[in-house]
Amino acid sequence: MSFDLTEKRYIKETGLEARISRIVEPVANDLGYALVRIKITPDNGCTLQIMAEDGHGRFTITDCEKLSQDLSPVLDVEDPIDREYHLEVSSPGIDRPLVRRRDYERYLGHEAKVELADMINGRKRFRGLIKAVDAESVTVTLPDAPGGTDPDHRLLLVHIAEAKLVMTDKLMDAARADQALHPIDDDETETVEYSDADNDDDTLAEETK
Repeated sequence: MSFDLTEKRYIKETGLEARISRIVEPVANDLGYALVRIKITPDNGCTLQIMAEDGHGRFTITDCEKLSQDLSPVLDVEDPIDREYHLEVSSPGIDRPLVRRRDYERYLGHEAKVELADMINGRKRFRGLIKAVDAESVTVTLPDAPGGTDPDHRLLLVHIAEAKLVMTDKLMDAARADQALHPIDDDETETVEYSDADNDDDTLAEETK
């Protein structure tokens, strides 16, 4: 079953990343994709990373190409980055960021790293199993909790700055099972990169897992 492409995201973004998110999200939604994350890195001088997925949580090389092609002219017009940059569009990957409530629901029982925007009770980083999810929070069970303390921590979604799955055998098995049910025809190529469209010699590069 497909999901709401515009469901609220819980992730801390810089001011520029948030601005670019507002530019990218409607373009992605019009194509039937949900924006996962925007990140600006110093790779290759400057790289704008855009993660997205379709209404079933998947994203193929064809999807990457479609979104890249539609985004390039929009970004040229909006010109949000004041220097040359590379545009990289990709799927979230197996150890994906967790940005929406549905992500935590989908991966109940899997291990995740969660970082809060601010410390709560002297702690802002948590690594453990996703135990429960409700409308406002996710509960993480810490395997290394000191004896006599409660290993379960209820974290409000609005306080989460960043979260992602931890690569484990269980997660790999789940990914293989999903791949068996929904095979991808393009050898799992998942990333498309473009240089800033101001460069007339831009080339298309593809990365495979």
